[in-house]
Amino acid sequence: MSADDQSWNDAPEEEGEIHHSLFGEILDWMLAPLLLLWPMSIAITYLVAKSIANQPFDHALEDSVTVLAQQVREVNGKLVQRLPGSARDILRADDIDSIYFQILGPQGGYVDGDRDLPRPEPQADDDTLHAGAVRFRGDNLHGTPIRVAYAYVNLEEDARRPPRLALVQVAETLEKRAKLANEIIKGVILPQFIILPVVLGLVWFALSRGLLPLAELQERIRARPSDDLSPIAPTQVPEEITPLVRSLNEMLARLSQSIDMQKRFIADAAHQMKTPLAGMRMQSELALRQTDQQEIHRSLEQLAKSSEAATRLVNQLLALARAENQPQSGAPFELLDLADVARNAVRDWVPASFSHRIDLGYEGPDSPVDIDGNPVMLRELLSNLIDNALRYTPAGGSVTVRVRADGDAAVLEVEDTGPGIPPAERLHVFERFYRILGSNVEGSGLGLAIVREIAQQHGAEIDVFSNPRATQPKYPGSLFRLTFPPRPAPAAVDDEPPYFG
Repeated sequence: MSADDQSWNDAPEEEGEIHHSLFGEILDWMLAPLLLLWPMSIAITYLVAKSIANQPFDHALEDSVTVLAQQVREVNGKLVQRLPGSARDILRADDIDSIYFQILGPQGGYVDGDRDLPRPEPQADDDTLHAGAVRFRGDNLHGTPIRVAYAYVNLEEDARRPPRLALVQVAETLEKRAKLANEIIKGVILPQFIILPVVLGLVWFALSRGLLPLAELQERIRARPSDDLSPIAPTQVPEEITPLVRSLNEMLARLSQSIDMQKRFIADAAHQMKTPLAGMRMQSELALRQTDQQEIHRSLEQLAKSSEAATRLVNQLLALARAENQPQSGAPFELLDLADVARNAVRDWVPASFSHRIDLGYEGPDSPVDIDGNPVMLRELLSNLIDNALRYTPAGGSVTVRVRADGDAAVLEVEDTGPGIPPAERLHVFERFYRILGSNVEGSGLGLAIVREIAQQHGAEIDVFSNPRATQPKYPGSLFRLTFPPRPAPAAVDDEPPYFG
């Protein structure tokens, strides 16, 4: 294997991992048919060589039978007993094959030649129609295979009388035919033993050259800096690799976008953490300088508030990280009742609603509203929506969580009687760390970003409206509506039992 081929296998292998070589697989698919067809080619060549070798010898046998049949005469009602010398010279045995002949009279009586030469099998058709036609057959003489040519000679000159047929046969052994066939085989097969290694070498070389662009692409990718996520130019690779490069560029673009989002997220998180940490440090230093117990107590209260804000921010960051990593974790969705999830979430936030002096209620159907989802992530989604509503709703207001079925879809709504969200801000409130100007409510700006991430994972559409049930113009309220897609219809099941007739 060349160095280019070896470069594809120099990556570290994990134990138990199976690696497939593209070079080896293509080589197998190219050489396997070649190596399978080569024996078939030899067999076909041998059969063709035998057929070619038989043709000239069959012609010679046919000529011998024709010449011999011309010498058969009936003189005074009897066939000639001996052939002329010229006719016998034709049937002389050569150095390799033995040639035999035989002449039989109309009644099958022996006239001349070799007595042991087998006679032909009786034919179903009328031999008078084939008088003079030369036929061929394979037979054995003293255990030796022979090739026999024979013909019938009509001795009756008067066509009105029944024919009287004499049989003329000429046979020879197969040594010359086998020798000629072997010579043809050697002339055809021997060059293939020279050509085959050359073909294998050319296939190996062509395949190595054909896969060279992959090795060059690999080297260009390896030579890149670790932070270089720029796309690979498709013009630098063959057309067949262009779809692979295009997919790789799309992956690099997604990776670059993900890294940029992480960098921005880390920068925003660090910026958001600076405020509570700076407050905690300032309040702790102030408490250390104070001697008055009331001032120390006030500084410790501010320190506790800053600590609570920092803890909430950290928890929100962890929740958002869990929500974003949920698709990669591969946790499957399960069938659950959205109404039951909403009831449990409202029950958890009832004590907090008392502290805010807000009426927290739930409205839902008695029957289950089934969806496919992750109960933990949906609980997180509802907690952020309820927490957001409680924070922005003034004391004495109300927050309502509502679950209903809309046809095959499931709808979850959280409405409040707070200051509402201007239409121009509704597309931005789901961005990370985005805060509406003029709102004095404490928060991290991550709650609605978590809601959007979880909703997208569940295929739910989220919309923001003003609360249609708000009664005070100063507080138009907000309505967050999530519409979950219908569950896939179950496969049809035949209720009738199978019939085994």
